[in-house]
Order: sequence, then C-alpha cells, then structure tokens
Amino acid sequence: MKASKPSGKRPKPLIPGEKLPASAGLRQRKQQATRERLKRAAMALFLERGFETTTIDDIADAADMSRRSFFHYFASKEDVVAAWQEDAATALVTEILARPAGESMLTAAENAIAAALKRIDPAEAAAMSRLKRDNPALQARDQLKYEKLERALADGLAQRSGRKSDRLKARLVAMIATGAMRVGGESWLSEGSRDKPEAFVKRTFDAIRAILA
Repeated sequence: MKASKPSGKRPKPLIPGEKLPASAGLRQRKQQATRERLKRAAMALFLERGFETTTIDDIADAADMSRRSFFHYFASKEDVVAAWQEDAATALVTEILARPAGESMLTAAENAIAAALKRIDPAEAAAMSRLKRDNPALQARDQLKYEKLERALADGLAQRSGRKSDRLKARLVAMIATGAMRVGGESWLSEGSRDKPEAFVKRTFDAIRAILA
C-alpha cells in the first residue's frame, strides 16, 4: 500500500459539490482529493459498521493509504465526522450570501438551509443523525457544531446585510435558524425521515412564523 506524502498543513475544507479553482496548485488539489477520499471512506464505514467498531486502520485501508497518512489530515475518527459537518456549514453560509437582497433575514436563512440540504443525500443524513445520537462522544461534538454554526450564520447574515445596526438582528435570526435545524432535524428523524429534508424545513419555519406572529 503506497503512502501519500502531504504537507503537515491541513487543506481547507471544500464545499460539497464545489471544485477547487483552476489557480489552485497541483499539491493543493491532490491534498484536497486525498482528504475527500479519506472522509468518504470513513463515512461509508461508519454507516456500514458503526462508529465504535471502525478503526483508523480500517479507514486508511479503505482509502488505500497508510495510517500515518490519515493523521496528516485528521487527528481522530471524531474529526472526520466534524469535517463532514463543517463542510455542510460552509455550504450553508455560502447559500446565505447568495440569497437575493430583497429577502428578509429569516426567509434568507430558511431558503439557504433548504438549498444546502439539497446537496446532501437524505438517507446519509438520517444515518449520520442516528450515528451521532447513539454515540456520546459524537453527541458532544454535535452540540459544539451547532454553536459554531450559529456564529457562522450570524456572520453570514451580517455580511449579507452590510449594516452594523443589523448585527444584533443577524445574531437573533441565526439563533432561531440554528435551533430550527436542531429541533427540526430531531423531529424529522423521529418521524422516520419520510419527508424530503427541504419540505421539513418549510414546515419548521412555518411553525416559527406562527409563533412570532
């Protein structure tokens, strides 16, 4: 098995579905491709075998690289799951910034979440939710994820507005949207994940508007 030789610096996460710009160097593109290969191999094994029973050696073997190479990109198995979540958060903020200027912050957040979810396989998302629910270490990471996501959403909404006076509003909308994702996701899973995720997002935000009316 041939070990890759990436540099010690970890490559920046790539938004799901995004390609590195043509200006990116060959080494950077290779590092990103290797990171994505490791992440895909790990996630497939987690969903097939479970998180606890999957070893780092298993992941490295599935990605056709050495254990040492794994640690160039991730410090632990938990970091692989965190990377999957961080990429999804990056995609969400990108969608926020792309929303039309005429949309309210709450509507922009709702539409951005729905658009970002379309990039994710619902079956994989449901399996990942169950995986995190059944593992205490991943549950702790999941809580941290929502805290980071709230800050990122607030920054994205404030940047989209461009007005300093809107920063408090951006933080409040980010808090509501993040809570909607957490509670809505739990409800979606408990109901058997029958609806498309974006349809459930609409139901969740409709409920929020009914409360705020």
